[in-house]
Amino acid sequence: MMLSVDAIDLHYGAAHALRRVSISAEIGKVTCVLGRNGVGKTSLLRAIVGHQPISDGQISFGGIPLEGKRPEERARLGIAYVPQGREIFPLLTVKENLETGFAALRRADRHIPAELFELFPVLQSMLGRRGGDLSGGQQQQLAIARALVTRPKLLVLDEPTEGIQPSIIKDIGRTIAWLRSRGDMAILLVEQYYDFAQELADHWYVMDRGEVILSGTRAEMNEAEIRPRMSV
Repeated sequence: MMLSVDAIDLHYGAAHALRRVSISAEIGKVTCVLGRNGVGKTSLLRAIVGHQPISDGQISFGGIPLEGKRPEERARLGIAYVPQGREIFPLLTVKENLETGFAALRRADRHIPAELFELFPVLQSMLGRRGGDLSGGQQQQLAIARALVTRPKLLVLDEPTEGIQPSIIKDIGRTIAWLRSRGDMAILLVEQYYDFAQELADHWYVMDRGEVILSGTRAEMNEAEIRPRMSV
């Protein structure tokens, strides 16, 4: 098991955001976390990547407990995060944005893999353009490419389809499917778009009010049961 989240709690002050949440993610698989806004999905991802400390439970990655490890230490272990809203650097060029991924790498590995431009050809033609000048869909592709620069073992994606035009959503779906097929990374995907999740998920979890309330394999996805728990 590449990622194991075991019965974690998370608080923001007195607010109890996560309650005994357990999930896992495996190499060569896409694991989807589903649910409407405000149920704890992003809090779960923030706990995994080290942006928010947990109150109880344990998170381990490749058998290594992550407690006390800072986000940059988790990145060096192979965890890459594409946050909701993309958070690219708008004043840096596309090339400079990609190079920010070098911080997690050994000096010998600090180059942009050529396969990124096969996955996202539009970025190669825009290397000198500022990130803030890209469309929302292009910025999302840049954010995913920046994460892939780090050669992750776990790719964590927070709602990559949010606010993106349908053609780019299909491109992102194909990219995720291709990364899974390589068989060298686990992919953890938070999503509100049922059809996108259903197409990609090997395993899925549905959250509500800070808890996992349903889970299963792709074959067990019941649209009538899940979709009402994803609507606003």
